[in-house]
Amino acid sequence: MFFVSCHIDLSLDDYIQSFDDYIQSLDNYIQSPDDYIQSFYNYIMKRKKIPLHTQILLALILGAAFGAFFNVDSNKLNFILQINGEEQSIVVGNWDSLVVSNKAENVSQVFYGNDQIQIVNYFKRIPASDLRAIEVVVHKGSKSQAIGNISTVEKIGTMATAIRPVGTLFIRLLSFIAIPLVIASLIVGAASIKDIKKLGRIGMKTFAIYMATTAIAITIGLTLANVIAPGNRVSDEVKNRLMGTFRQESKENIVKDMEIDITDFFVNIVPMNPIDAMGKGNMLQIVFFAVFFGVTLTFIRKKHSKPIIRFFRGVSETMIKMVDVIMKIAPYGVFALIAATIADFGFDILSTLIWYMFAVVLGLILQTSLVYSFLVKFFGKTNPIKFFKSMRNAQAIAFSTSSSAATLPVTMECVEQNIGVPKQISGFVLPLGATINMDGTALYQGVAAVFIAQVYGFDLGIAEQLTIVLTAVLASIGTAPVPGVGIIMLVMILQAIHVPPEGIALILGVDRVLDMLRTVTNVTGDAAVAVAVAEGER
Repeated sequence: MFFVSCHIDLSLDDYIQSFDDYIQSLDNYIQSPDDYIQSFYNYIMKRKKIPLHTQILLALILGAAFGAFFNVDSNKLNFILQINGEEQSIVVGNWDSLVVSNKAENVSQVFYGNDQIQIVNYFKRIPASDLRAIEVVVHKGSKSQAIGNISTVEKIGTMATAIRPVGTLFIRLLSFIAIPLVIASLIVGAASIKDIKKLGRIGMKTFAIYMATTAIAITIGLTLANVIAPGNRVSDEVKNRLMGTFRQESKENIVKDMEIDITDFFVNIVPMNPIDAMGKGNMLQIVFFAVFFGVTLTFIRKKHSKPIIRFFRGVSETMIKMVDVIMKIAPYGVFALIAATIADFGFDILSTLIWYMFAVVLGLILQTSLVYSFLVKFFGKTNPIKFFKSMRNAQAIAFSTSSSAATLPVTMECVEQNIGVPKQISGFVLPLGATINMDGTALYQGVAAVFIAQVYGFDLGIAEQLTIVLTAVLASIGTAPVPGVGIIMLVMILQAIHVPPEGIALILGVDRVLDMLRTVTNVTGDAAVAVAVAEGER
């Protein structure tokens, strides 16, 4: 009873003191509201520290809600005009039809009320020098309005799209430390493995598991695509609308020379200029240089190698600390990225491709929850629940950035500090995986290839589907770990099975959201392989 009374008295004293502080802060608020808000935030955070992964999850949810509320109006356009050297803007909305006339070529094209994306894309592909000859006539009911001297046509931004630079800054902060972190970690890791045979064994084991998981992912994707048959559920009206909306964007992703040359691939791993490789972010060349550099350090005298190793170990520790600092703004960056994406993307097109998206998402769930759990449990000797909990921060960043490269510093921190994988293993396996291991992307390509073939009425046999597996595995090697690269790889696959590559226009509308999801699978797969390889080397 004494302890209870003492506890109550102490709590009451604390309460009175907090109340006095609150009254004092009210006086300060009149003079400095920003300081008051900051002090109140600090007070809350000190009372109850919210885990970072929870903050990021809340940022994802709130960002999605914010973007949905402040979404871009699909029935409005902003025409930027150049008149007498001055910039003016005219906002047009809820038009019945919009006629674009090219006076120089004496041609015209008609757009209707739901053609906002087509109109924006139409003006994007007109050279700036030809815009002077363009005139737009907007018809709305019985009224019409002519617009000339157009320099740009764009969507009307909202609060959600206005905060996009915050998210972009967050991605740039993560990206700029990725390469120094990879180089330093690889050099220290390779130098610490004095047995060259062990390093070669780790490399071969890593490469083999990556290729195996990628092949499994594609097989899952093909199986689901054949069972669900999403392409057979798309009507001709939806097909024509999607093709019309994203035709130009699909053309921009189609390039003529997309053949895979294995010999050139292995030759190009060796950089002619390592500084140039770092500048361009060529991860495979960077990995080769760093590993070669680290291994060579083991062959020189210790009095010469020790200072170099100590220097790069210091660089590695500094980069990891920078990750900790940058992650403090992760909730704000994630909020901005998700809000801008949802606001600009919208949800209308989801209903037209719901079965295609269902097949992709189901496949990603199976790959992530079953395949990686098996890999972690039986090869990594780690509890899958512990593994997934440890990877929450990296998965959230992967989802919001859609980039394995930008997520790499966070992935390395999660794997090393939360799971306990040695740096010499994670420093080699994860950078390599960020480049050659794209299980989520490969699975998506398998579903997308079959989906597009089904829409066009192509019957893919065993030979064509095996071609998809082989092409997707090879295409995943050496592909840049950046947002949207899966579309380029998909074009390569479609050309290999003789399906019109223009068919990517059917799926471009939902590619962004699927890109976010498949990057989570890519990053989780990298970590699972690192855990398995580390256990095999104990």
